[in-house]
Amino acid sequence: MAHRRLWTISVSIFFSGLLFCEAAAEAKSLAECPPIESEPVKVEAWMSKRYGKHLRQLRKEFSAMGNTRVTLWVYPAENPSKTVAVGRCVPAYIARHTLRKAIEYSGGVNALVHQGFVSSHWIGVGTSLFSENSLQPITPDQLTRLMDDSFDTKQFQLLYRQLTVQPDKVKAFGLMLDNPKLMKDFNRE
Repeated sequence: MAHRRLWTISVSIFFSGLLFCEAAAEAKSLAECPPIESEPVKVEAWMSKRYGKHLRQLRKEFSAMGNTRVTLWVYPAENPSKTVAVGRCVPAYIARHTLRKAIEYSGGVNALVHQGFVSSHWIGVGTSLFSENSLQPITPDQLTRLMDDSFDTKQFQLLYRQLTVQPDKVKAFGLMLDNPKLMKDFNRE
């Protein structure tokens, strides 16, 4: 049992490292996002175990907007994280659709991951891959603003970045210390 838990933790750390390295490389790139037709969005969602028998149907629902590759996993507990990560090149219509599905199947969204930690064409739903210092809690009002259908992709992405600005200092060991996960020089607006 301990070996299995250690293996799971090691795999999570490995994939987080890969996402971080890819995101860091993309942050340095000043190139525009390629068209969605040439690079589809990868959607990865961790679903409550109560949906385990319905993954095929849920995969179709998550991919209904097109230009996506969807992978779903059954979360080992009843309720996965209510954290969502959206990459900087994800079109607003795909991001909003995925957020609606996250609300429907994960019970809501209460935190967003800073884009410096994720691939530009990636969305994570119910993800617990990221530390608390990598994400920002959001209110229902902020989520409603983010879901506004009148926003184009540029406006959506700008608001997403504004909602995920990391603090320079965080509480640790009863002190206020420098944020060890602070993404410097990445979309600081």
